[in-house]
Amino acid sequence: MTRTHLILAAAGGSAALLLGALAFQYLGGLHPCVLCIWQRWPHLAAVVLGAVALALPGRVWPALGAVAALTTAGIGGFHAGVELGWWQGLDTCTGPGLAGISTQALLDPTANVPAPVRCDAVAWSLLGISMAGWNMLLSLGLAGLWLAAVGKPRIV
Repeated sequence: MTRTHLILAAAGGSAALLLGALAFQYLGGLHPCVLCIWQRWPHLAAVVLGAVALALPGRVWPALGAVAALTTAGIGGFHAGVELGWWQGLDTCTGPGLAGISTQALLDPTANVPAPVRCDAVAWSLLGISMAGWNMLLSLGLAGLWLAAVGKPRIV
């Protein structure tokens, strides 16, 4: 594979994972927790770095893409560990599902208020692996693509 193909695959993979997370949220109704949101930012950075790496020469851009992929993989691994009870998560780990809701509505048992999103609860899984776990595994693969691109020359 050429440098361009590797970068397109790596940045495209991050874009797909980011779009998938947004689809789960907005189409599937699975609101993200704080750690879920944190996992999205490095994917966005990887997409931007992919565009830069395609436009500019240099090994630094794909190397930074690898750092972004490894960052989201690390957060995903931490999150999966929290979900599995291997270690404690953040002290304040609720998602934006309660943003903008008044205290009165929260205390009203008849109000239609969404439950807080917990980092230690698995909202969705496939083959026994949560979204955080899948993010970690797939992002490690994307990091490998980025690292392979580091060693490839830019062909104009």
